Amino acid sequence: MPKFSANLTFLFNELPFMERFEAAAKAGFRAVEYMAPYPYPVGELKAALKANDLVQVLFNLPAGDWDNGERGMACIPGREVEFKEGVATAIAYARALDCKRINCLSGKLPPGVSRELATTTMVGNLKYAALELKREGIMLVTEPINSFDIPGYFVNRTSEALAILDAVSSDNLFVQYDVYHAQRMDGELGSTLKNQLARIGHIQIADNPGRNEPGTGEINYAWVLKHIDAIGYDGWVGCEYKPKTTTVEGLCWMNSFR
Repeated sequence: MPKFSANLTFLFNELPFMERFEAAAKAGFRAVEYMAPYPYPVGELKAALKANDLVQVLFNLPAGDWDNGERGMACIPGREVEFKEGVATAIAYARALDCKRINCLSGKLPPGVSRELATTTMVGNLKYAALELKREGIMLVTEPINSFDIPGYFVNRTSEALAILDAVSSDNLFVQYDVYHAQRMDGELGSTLKNQLARIGHIQIADNPGRNEPGTGEINYAWVLKHIDAIGYDGWVGCEYKPKTTTVEGLCWMNSFR
């Protein structure tokens, strides 16, 4: 049976962020993830996890100026020092929260920068991050994101992420496989999950179109989630979707998997 993690960036978003931990626990989740812990005091986050008996599954490396459209910096030449500083910051939070998995967003391809230079930059940054996180016992993952939701994002397809993994050549770098993004760019969900399972470090889900909860769109999640179990994936499945109404009203899709 899949183990579901509540992505608090999206779920329970009718509540202030720090109240979402309790709401997730009351809804039956045993784990949480979210994009960025950095706006919040680490002590408050740690206390919320402990009070609600929750596991911190994942968060992202610092991703630059999010409010002004940045979506990561790993592929951006000239930001290497800032990237390394972000790795150190993420490690400090991960230690405190006992988080064993961190995601790296590639960022958008800057105007005038070739794909070759951006790839070289990202490979160098990921080599550094993978080694630093390995020393801490933390897995590094990197996520392809569809080009419709984030135009200009550098890594859109699973094949592109796998090519970067090959270039980095680290035993501590994996793909974060978001079924929603993969459906929009690639399809072939079942075969990709099975064939690349050893290189997938985390799975996230949402339906398409709309990025709402499973069962609201075209993806056969009854099959996909059973398939994930059948092929031997034993990690967390992150619920990174936008509830169509309220989070609790939309959780009925989980009943057959509990």
